[in-house]
Amino acid sequence: MDFLTFLLVVLSFLVWYSLRSNLRGRRSGKLPPGPYPFPIIGNILQLGKNPHQSLTKLSKIYGPLMYLKLGSRNTIVVSSPDIAKQVLQKHDQVFSSRTIPAAATAYDHYKKSVGWLPVASQWRNLRKICREQMFSSHRMDASQGLRQEKLKKLCAYVHDCCINDQVVDIGDAAFITSLNLMSATLFSIDFAQFSSKSAQETKEVVRVLMSIGAVPNLADFFPVLKFIDPQGIVRKTKSYVGKVFVIFDDLINQRLKSRGGSLDHPVKNDLLEAILDHSQTNESELTFDVLKHLLLDLFVAGTDTTSSTVEWAMTELLRNPEKMSKAKNELMTVVGGNRQVEESDISRLPYLQSVIKETFRYHPPAPFLVPRKAEVDTEINGYTIPKDAQILVNVWATGRDSNIWLNPDSFEPERFLDLEIDFKGKDFELIPFGSGRRICPGLPLAYRMVHLMVASLIHNFNWKLEQGMKPEEVDINEEFGLSLQKAVPLKAFPIKLSLMYLLIHSIRKNDTHRGQSRNFSLWR
Repeated sequence: MDFLTFLLVVLSFLVWYSLRSNLRGRRSGKLPPGPYPFPIIGNILQLGKNPHQSLTKLSKIYGPLMYLKLGSRNTIVVSSPDIAKQVLQKHDQVFSSRTIPAAATAYDHYKKSVGWLPVASQWRNLRKICREQMFSSHRMDASQGLRQEKLKKLCAYVHDCCINDQVVDIGDAAFITSLNLMSATLFSIDFAQFSSKSAQETKEVVRVLMSIGAVPNLADFFPVLKFIDPQGIVRKTKSYVGKVFVIFDDLINQRLKSRGGSLDHPVKNDLLEAILDHSQTNESELTFDVLKHLLLDLFVAGTDTTSSTVEWAMTELLRNPEKMSKAKNELMTVVGGNRQVEESDISRLPYLQSVIKETFRYHPPAPFLVPRKAEVDTEINGYTIPKDAQILVNVWATGRDSNIWLNPDSFEPERFLDLEIDFKGKDFELIPFGSGRRICPGLPLAYRMVHLMVASLIHNFNWKLEQGMKPEEVDINEEFGLSLQKAVPLKAFPIKLSLMYLLIHSIRKNDTHRGQSRNFSLWR
């Protein structure tokens, strides 16, 4: 069979499959409104280069509950807090499953991953391990010394750039720090060094794995093509996941050898040690194969989303010098200039917390969260969500909705100072980590990492843009992926804070403690 004949056969089959799927969709009841789909491809072309933006525009025409046909796949797009609450809370059990992308079939990842497994016994065991053995307050407190050490290395690197008058690629610096914060928390080691080849290689592996999930895949739009893998996405995923698993195998085997060598082996305060301790008494809950897939979830998702959030936060602070000044003044008042920011300081820094919340609103790390799937036909707001439909919760659209936020296209951390809104899954106006039973298990670690990195960068340094660039000229174009990246990397020159600056803030802090008020307007 020549290629043309093969292509005609495939197209004919897709036409039949599309018509069959459309008929099934029509029998599902009254579907939500949406744009008219083209034959075979449906609404694929309307996704554009940045689907989160394209679907936000369409939702303004068709409403916050919208139906699309992406190839043969029924897709529901949710773009309001009220409907998100129904999907993620009221009907959480019905919508708790995942639509499995073809890429997740590499190494059978979807059968072992806490991110992709259905809500059943294996998933519950993994969530319990995450909650009790990995991300409990006790575990996080025990490993905070590891994270403090990585922050010192970040500040040392930026300080060297100050001395040498070198520009800092803030996204790269945040990525390497996130990578090492994650690897230190998981394994008590650094995976990369600043300005090293290994850092770029590791970054490529993580970024490729994240980008693969965002590439429009014919096998996802037409599941019947999965066995062909027409774009080679599954093969590419296997290659890069294999590289990560080789690293994990070495680390796990080294730790097992260390633990088995003597009764008084050095105990690590990391998550691998906690998991291995747990596995000794609960062997049926966590095999080493499943452990590797769990670590892959945490490692890849935690590193990329954390670093991108830090880069976006620094981007907006550099674009808004008055916001930067407020955050810096708060840090100097609360922390002072003689010590490093610690995790216990976060709760005493309301403006810094507001900066992070505003960053999550304006630049959510995962614009569609992780897609869910309807287990049965379900009615919402008088419309039927058909069984097996893919559910996209467009948190990017919610964050830009003028019906919810005043001046939604402006970066205004102050809005959160008077609002009792958090991002931990209860307030559906701001759910960058999701909500319900499938909320991101790594949220407690991400909370600490993002606040600490942003605080360290602005507490210890001033920043100057390249080549006389004005703040309003800093690029904020987005590059769509499973995490939302800056299209143009953020680069700036760090400037070490002067002794006079530190002295003035020390005086102001002392005066505040005495209940006095002096006017240092020159330094504001």
